[in-house]
Amino acid sequence: MKAGPDRQLRLLELQALDTRVGQLRHQRSVLPVLGELAAARAAAEALDDDIIRKRTESGDVQREVAKAEADVQLVRDRVARDQARLDSGVGTAKDLQAIGHELTSLARRQSELEDIELEVMERAEATEAELNALTDRRTTLAAQVGSLQSQADRALADIDAELTAVAAPRESIVADVGADLVALYDKITLVSGSGAAALRQRRCLGCQLELNAVELGQIKAAPEDEVLRCDECRRILVRTPESGL
Repeated sequence: MKAGPDRQLRLLELQALDTRVGQLRHQRSVLPVLGELAAARAAAEALDDDIIRKRTESGDVQREVAKAEADVQLVRDRVARDQARLDSGVGTAKDLQAIGHELTSLARRQSELEDIELEVMERAEATEAELNALTDRRTTLAAQVGSLQSQADRALADIDAELTAVAAPRESIVADVGADLVALYDKITLVSGSGAAALRQRRCLGCQLELNAVELGQIKAAPEDEVLRCDECRRILVRTPESGL
């Protein structure tokens, strides 16, 4: 393939441009704030699950509280009725004695139920406190996610702006290099990650290997418009004033 020296030098500009674009794209994908944002979002999702479970638990305990209160109230109502009958003195001595025994039994039952009621209410208060703590943490985490998202948006916007500026001359450079040489460059890039390298001080800047005297002699003898390839990395080898030939 033939390509004038100017076209080949422009190819180095294309290589530098593509290298910078690749660096920026990599930088965009590994921004630390993106990792922090992903971690914060995952923590928020896990916390949402915890809140749902705690709300379910709180609802269950509140139903236990309602049942315990109802059970205690039933016994209190029965005690009130029996006490009223006993205080009225209406009935036989046997009946009044039975009511007295029942009041004693109800007192024990009321005490047991009130203990249960107290225990359930304590659990309800603890569950509610835990739910409030989770909700507060979720609020704090939401603010953190929002802050990280803003930081990520700004960082990505800065990189995207630089990407646009860096890539802007590419179309013009490609036109100067020519479709045939660009096609070869692109093919090598797919394999090696970069398609062209300068020959500087007898060293290929693609593979960083120094050429021997025989190779340098062959390059020196080659026509200026001949497109050369590095024997080691197979990149397009572009001669420059600093090649050391």
